[in-house]
Amino acid sequence: MCAVTFSEVEKAVATLSQPQPQIISLQPNTLTEVWADIERVAIKLGVDAKPVLTELQQRVKACQQKTQNLPADKRPTVAAIEWIEPLMGSGNWIPEMVELAGGRNLFGSIGQHSPYLSWDSLLEAKPDVIIVMSCGFDLERTRQEMQQVMAHPQWQQLEAVKQNRLYITDGNAYFNRPGPRLVDSLEILAEILHLELFEQKYEAIGWEKLLDFKAVAIFDRRTSKWELSRNNTIDVELL
Repeated sequence: MCAVTFSEVEKAVATLSQPQPQIISLQPNTLTEVWADIERVAIKLGVDAKPVLTELQQRVKACQQKTQNLPADKRPTVAAIEWIEPLMGSGNWIPEMVELAGGRNLFGSIGQHSPYLSWDSLLEAKPDVIIVMSCGFDLERTRQEMQQVMAHPQWQQLEAVKQNRLYITDGNAYFNRPGPRLVDSLEILAEILHLELFEQKYEAIGWEKLLDFKAVAIFDRRTSKWELSRNNTIDVELL
C-alpha cells in the first residue's frame, strides 16, 4: 500500500529524456535481504559496501547482545501495528526486529506480508505493548489518525492501554523503508521496550509515548463516524 509498482516506475522512467537511467528494483522482505540489496546497489555504483554493512551489522549485534539473555518474563509481548483502518499487523522485517530488540512479536511472520487483524484478535492476544508504525505517516500524522482509533469502543479494554504502554513512531522515516535506517528503527524498538538498557536517542524524533486518557466514544449517526471527546468517563454515547 505504500509504494508504486515496478511497472509504474518503468512507465514513468520511459518518459524521461535520453539517456534513460537504469532501474534497480529492490524488494527485500528480511534484514538479510536488505543487506544483500545494499551490496547490489554498491556494485552497480562501483563502490565498496563493506564499511556501511559492517557498521550497520555491528549496531544490530550491539543491540542483540543487550537483549539476548533476557528471561521470557522480561520480554514484553508486542503488537506492532502497520495500519490502523483497517487494522494490520507488521510483517516482513519487523517481526525479526521486535525479537532482536527484546520483545515477543505477536502478529506477522518474518519475510511475510503484513496480516490483517480484527479488534477481537488484538484483544485476545493481550499485548503488553502496542507500537504503531503506520505506513507513510510521520509522528504528527500518526498522532492525528490515532484519535479515531482511540474512540473505538474496545479501546479501553486493551491491556497495553490499561498499563499505559502505547507508543507511536515515525513509520515513514524509519520502519516502512527497507534501507540503512532500519537499524535506527531497531534501536527505536529497543528504547521503547527496554528503557533500562538503552540510551534514549530517538524519543520525540522517531517515537513518542501516546499518553492515555479516559474518553467518551461518540457515534454520530449523521456522519456514520466515531468521534472522541476527552473526559473522565469511558461511556459510549449515541447521537
